Amino acid sequence: MLFDDSYKTIADPAEGFFKDKGSKFISYAYPVRTENEVKVHLASLRELHPKAVHHCYAYRFGLDRMTYRMSDDGEPSGTAGRPILNTLYSREITNILVVVVRYFGGTLLGVPGLINAYKTATESVLDEATVVTSHLFDRYEIRFSYIQMNDVMRIVKEMELPVSEQTFEMECRMVVEVRTTLTERFVTRCEKIEGLSLQIL
Repeated sequence: MLFDDSYKTIADPAEGFFKDKGSKFISYAYPVRTENEVKVHLASLRELHPKAVHHCYAYRFGLDRMTYRMSDDGEPSGTAGRPILNTLYSREITNILVVVVRYFGGTLLGVPGLINAYKTATESVLDEATVVTSHLFDRYEIRFSYIQMNDVMRIVKEMELPVSEQTFEMECRMVVEVRTTLTERFVTRCEKIEGLSLQIL
């Protein structure tokens, strides 16, 4: 099997809702790439919903099933974070954070009821979200002299590499994103340019 560097994630934040026996479950989904982004979203939701009793969540990164975290935030163990995470797995969506904010309605739902509520709230927000296919990539810093600009730009153009930073002076510097499946070709082409230095970030 060829290494596949594509994965499914969501394009933009989305919101969903589920209600059971008076308890309200408001679900939020965010595309994320780093733990820092996760922290920012969690903090802003706590400000937005200071009176909610639980902020349960799960997030995962990358293509393996090892990079994830989940939190029941005070709900019985396994009734909130796990159903959220399992829904992400079953839909094969990654680089995503789903937070379900619960307002208690006065009636206990019991373990099966809670598992169902958090799963349904997660499905509801994913149904609202726009799912897109993205690609894993590595970031490379290219340093080169001004006279090599045309050679470097040719590689960037022909390989359609997104440029995230660039400075053009006598000594030039660019940061590009290279799809994992294309890195070998990219590195080989760069090595043909004399005096160019390449570093993976």
